[in-house]
Amino acid sequence: MFRVTNLQAHYGKSHVLTGLDLLVNDKEMVCLLGRNGSGRSTALKAIMGLVRPTAGSVQFGSRELAGLEPFRIAKAGIGYVPEERLVIDNLTVEENLIFGMKNVADDPKPWSIAAMYDYFPRLRERASTKAGYLSGGEQQMLTICRSLLGNPTLMMVDEPTEGLAPKIVENLVEVIRDVNNRGVAMIIVEQKMMIALKLVQRCYVIGHGRVVFEGTPEGILGNDGVRRKWLEVA
Repeated sequence: MFRVTNLQAHYGKSHVLTGLDLLVNDKEMVCLLGRNGSGRSTALKAIMGLVRPTAGSVQFGSRELAGLEPFRIAKAGIGYVPEERLVIDNLTVEENLIFGMKNVADDPKPWSIAAMYDYFPRLRERASTKAGYLSGGEQQMLTICRSLLGNPTLMMVDEPTEGLAPKIVENLVEVIRDVNNRGVAMIIVEQKMMIALKLVQRCYVIGHGRVVFEGTPEGILGNDGVRRKWLEVA
């Protein structure tokens, strides 16, 4: 369904992605693991067009997305939840959700604002509150819901549990699992390895801007050498 081949990207003279290869099958959930600075978040930004790739291919079905503007990539069916959340501070919760909605007249089962409130009842309570006044956890809920309302086929989520209380993390993990069970393929970047491994079917370990290991969660847990070299903090 989704294939990245030899994706490269630079920040100025810094070569951050050095030849990234990824495959996400239909309805599959995969994670990108790696140390800070390995290129995981840049990979999502390059796929989304927020960082312009300097080489490589992003193939989504039969369509080439590399080099397109972010809004065109979103319209193609890719949702993105950035680590920074980027809610629209001066709009209410419900206005943020409306802003994320996509015209899905041809889709018999689009996501709805009511469904988002069912996922996160706290957002229903805060529907008239300006997004800038939300807590970090509430902003993360809102950003995930706003992305879902674009009706993506593939959703990319960058550090969904970063800085959140354990109870909110538990809720987010259950929502992510349910969204995937409903047929949305997902790429998760997550620093907390054990949370990621409980969610996904396959893992990619990123080092120096490329894939250095691909396998199952069980394969990661059983490979001490890969964990020591590419994941554990010395």
